[in-house]
Amino acid sequence: MSDKIKNIISESISVKTKLLNDEMIINTLIRSIDIIVTAFKNGNKVLFCGNGGSAADAQHLAAEFSGRFYTDRDALPAEALHCNTSYITAVANDYSYDVIYSRIVKGTGNKGDVLVGLSTSGNSKNIINAFEVAKEKGITTIAFTGATGGKMKDLSDYLFNVPSTDTPRIQESHIMLGHIICQLVEEKYFS
Repeated sequence: MSDKIKNIISESISVKTKLLNDEMIINTLIRSIDIIVTAFKNGNKVLFCGNGGSAADAQHLAAEFSGRFYTDRDALPAEALHCNTSYITAVANDYSYDVIYSRIVKGTGNKGDVLVGLSTSGNSKNIINAFEVAKEKGITTIAFTGATGGKMKDLSDYLFNVPSTDTPRIQESHIMLGHIICQLVEEKYFS
């Protein structure tokens, strides 16, 4: 059991070490931080979406902006799009689960906003649909995926394709990358 635990920790460290040494990921972090700071300074918002564990991560990251990260400061306009269960269940029932995010992005998203989609496969149809609507509306898209980027790769302005095909290792890296963004956006915006 001890060896199994150590192996899991080692695998997580290995994925993060690959990220640490990936200049493209580092540069994408810098550009994403800048685009989010610009959005906030221009009065725009950051929207998050995901399914399952990725929905939990989306909600977590939205709360880091709308609540606080390290500093006691004003709230920033960020929201996880799945938190209104009446909306989600009505749209999924009346239309399709595939349009739960695209309908709300179409209805409430504005040019200059940022849409962050988390999908370990990069192939979540509801997020793909939301990214397509975002493109039509002039909303910047940031994708958090696994190694291949899936179909979201071609729809994202900024891609964090974590170098793994193991869902838990991908999600652990998504939250780490998200925390880096939250910390540095907070520092830059409120400096």
